[in-house]
Order: sequence, then structure tokens, then C-alpha cells
Amino acid sequence: IPYRQGIRIEKAITIDKPREEVYSFWRNLSNLPRFMKNLHRVTPLGDKQSHWTAFGPGGKLVEWDAEINHEEPNELIGWRSLTGSDVDSAGSVHFKPAPGGRGTEVYIELQYNPPGGALGATLAKLIGRDPGSEVEEDLRRLKQILETGEIATIAGQPTGKLDTVRREQARVRRLRPARDQVEVASEDSFPASDAPSWTASRGALVS
Repeated sequence: IPYRQGIRIEKAITIDKPREEVYSFWRNLSNLPRFMKNLHRVTPLGDKQSHWTAFGPGGKLVEWDAEINHEEPNELIGWRSLTGSDVDSAGSVHFKPAPGGRGTEVYIELQYNPPGGALGATLAKLIGRDPGSEVEEDLRRLKQILETGEIATIAGQPTGKLDTVRREQARVRRLRPARDQVEVASEDSFPASDAPSWTASRGALVS
């Protein structure tokens, strides 16, 4: 993905489980569709590469291949779509001990560069009007699965107060790495040959 182009999402959540357990669950990529609503299937193609299938409008499927290009056991998983894939994307997820022994803080960064034409329209629908909210809901489902073993609906529940949201946003900024791994993957993989175009969705840490 050309550096600082496309759609960028940052979200975080605290999960009351040991870091090793949370990391292990995520690292088994076939688990991702269990909490990522728009994913249909992730099929590992070896230790680093995988094939992703997601739901598009009208039940159509969008498919692409990705690889893990940066990994630190129990701390970090970074990935990107393979060159030539129909979907340009990169991302990383960080796992850090939560303060006070409250489990694990999970911080995720995603970047998409939607293509033009029909595929671009499909991806826009897939991501949704508010991509940050989609990812936040996915993280809540991950938390529920790991903490309770099931997913409970959150429809109709009230949102937090403004001061709480601001505190959570500050925690996301604190968790953000000094050099975002998603930007490193983008710079290393795709030359920045075009003029910058950037849409960011900054997120809050929810617990």
C-alpha cells in the first residue's frame, strides 16, 4: 500500500486472559472468522501465508492472499496482502500485559487501499460506512469468546460517557508503537509513488 494512503483504522481492547493465550488464539488464523463478522474463512497455506475469503454484497465472496511479514511470539503479528492481490491491505496486532494484572491489551492497526471499479465498491461495502466501528465490534466479540466462550449481543446497549471515551483514546495513543508496524509494512512493500491520500479512523480502547 503506498505510504499513508487509503483507509487506516486503529482500535484496542483489554481482555482478561493471559497474553500467551490471546496471542495463540489470534495466531491460529482459522479462528479469525469466529469474531470478524465479514470474514468467511481464512485458510493457512503454510506457516506464514494464508488465503482469505470475505463476504461481499449480495452474498458474493471477495478473496485474496496474505502473508505474515513480522512476528514476535506473544507480542506482535504483522501481515500484508501479497503483491498482485485484488485487495491491498496491511495490518498488525500487538499484545501487551494490561496494568494491574488485568489480562492483555490488544492493539490493532489496519490499512486498506480500496481498488476502483466494482471490486472497490464491494470492498467499501465490506468495510462499511464506519470501519472503525466494525473493527471495534469484532474486538468485542473476540473478548467475549476468550472470556466467556460465547458471543453476547450488544445491540441497544448505551455507549460510554464522553470523558470515558477520551480516556480510552488516550490509552490507544499510549499503546501505539513509536513506529507503526503497518506503515513499515506499507513502505517496505509498496513504493510511495502517488500523492498522499489518507483517511484515518482513530479508535478507543474498550474494556
